[in-house]
Amino acid sequence: MKERRLSRGRALRHSRLQLALAVAAIAAAVSLPVVLISVGGGVSAHELANLQSAGSQIVVSTSGLHSIAQSHTLAQQILRIGSVTAASPILSVAIDAFNATGSVDPVLAEGVIPAEFLPTVSPVERALFPSPLPLGEPTDLVHFDNGTYGGPANYSVIISTPYAQHANLTVGDRILLAPSPNPALGVEYNITGVFGVPPTVIGPTGAFAVMLPLSDLQVLTGYGPAATSPVPDGSDTIQVSVTGAAATHPAALQNVVDAIQQLVPKYSVSTLSQQVQQLEAASGVLTGFYVALSSVGLTIGLLFLALVLLRRVESDRRSIGIRRAIGLPGRMIASEILRAGLAISVAGALIGILVGWAVVEGLATWATSTVQEAAQLAIFSPVVLTEIALGVAGLSLLAGALAARSALRLEIGEALR
Repeated sequence: MKERRLSRGRALRHSRLQLALAVAAIAAAVSLPVVLISVGGGVSAHELANLQSAGSQIVVSTSGLHSIAQSHTLAQQILRIGSVTAASPILSVAIDAFNATGSVDPVLAEGVIPAEFLPTVSPVERALFPSPLPLGEPTDLVHFDNGTYGGPANYSVIISTPYAQHANLTVGDRILLAPSPNPALGVEYNITGVFGVPPTVIGPTGAFAVMLPLSDLQVLTGYGPAATSPVPDGSDTIQVSVTGAAATHPAALQNVVDAIQQLVPKYSVSTLSQQVQQLEAASGVLTGFYVALSSVGLTIGLLFLALVLLRRVESDRRSIGIRRAIGLPGRMIASEILRAGLAISVAGALIGILVGWAVVEGLATWATSTVQEAAQLAIFSPVVLTEIALGVAGLSLLAGALAARSALRLEIGEALR
């Protein structure tokens, strides 16, 4: 009798262990899509919000490095198109900066036309810059001088606050900017302002950055005079803003795009709405990939659940046989097995959601800076989380149905032996 009680106790502990492992397997499988979808969806939503709130509505771009040629002239031509309010060429080049102590730091330099830049950025980014930009002559046409670059240069630069703090620089100081670590190639500039750095997730953050007139950066880095430049008057993009009426009217915006495209048939001219659509499509593809990747873990978890339920049917075969012998309907036995599987899956799904949330919070607190930024943007959508839990619960019914089928196929006489 004592041995029978011990055997029954071991069987009960083994059954409980199997249930705990089944719950853990489903929880682990659920936590993966919770992490991937919440973080991926948050990053995509952040980038979409940035695009939708941008000050510019049209972007001129092309393949290659600094490949938009004759940028000053092209910007002037775009400004003459009806409904256009600003056209801002932007040249981004990595250079070296030497402070008063002679120490050198790599920085990201952006060359802009002062009067055109601020109207083409979002209100959030615009608040990070002094207005108007203290970069001398607003149109940058005096120094440009019809492509000769022979006009007087202002030699003004504004620097990012992280770099200003790092190099101990303030407005009024002087800084040497050079296209390489060789200071002999550098040019001294007056620091006339500082600006903040907007947060970013996709792509590197230009924490150490400077901004100067487009023509100055072109001369410094060799993208200015046609005789020496691989791309004369080069830039990376031209951001274009239009009037509010054109910005909200698709047909009017398309007319502006068509007019710009006629000026630059070899370049790409796209609207931010098109970029938003492309990003939304890419986000949908990524979500599908996350679900497909997670389906492997979910399949393993549900297979384990099915094995646990089948093992439970095997261990309870005598009890099932007795209940069937006294006339208990098969549907009641089947519903009991289905409810057990459903309870295990729901418990696993809820624990998995909590584990996924805890993982994301941990990444947002203790991970590296880039991962932290991504994790802090995570969105835990109640609708998505409910769909994940309901999907797991629905799939668990298949595992329960397999075990129920096995229970109903037991021969009563054989089960009672």
